[in-house]
Amino acid sequence: MSATLYRCPTPTDRLCACGRVARELRRSGIAFETVRVPFRRSGRDEVERLSGQRVVPLLVIDGEPICDSRRIVEHLRWRAAQEPVAEKC
Repeated sequence: MSATLYRCPTPTDRLCACGRVARELRRSGIAFETVRVPFRRSGRDEVERLSGQRVVPLLVIDGEPICDSRRIVEHLRWRAAQEPVAEKC
């Protein structure tokens, strides 16, 4: 699985929606690459190319772009629920 999180340049994971997604990715155990984009939307050409809009956070996971922190977190939790549970002996 490959995941890339396009996020704002805020230096902490506690102040913005981008940080919420980063925390959820770590909580889910998903390895991801981080791409920090400019605060100004006019400098987010790559984000627009991938999603059709200039808003972050944007998560590209297995080639699928997902926008909006709530939708991303919901998707990550859905993926976690789909994983088979290892049986305990």
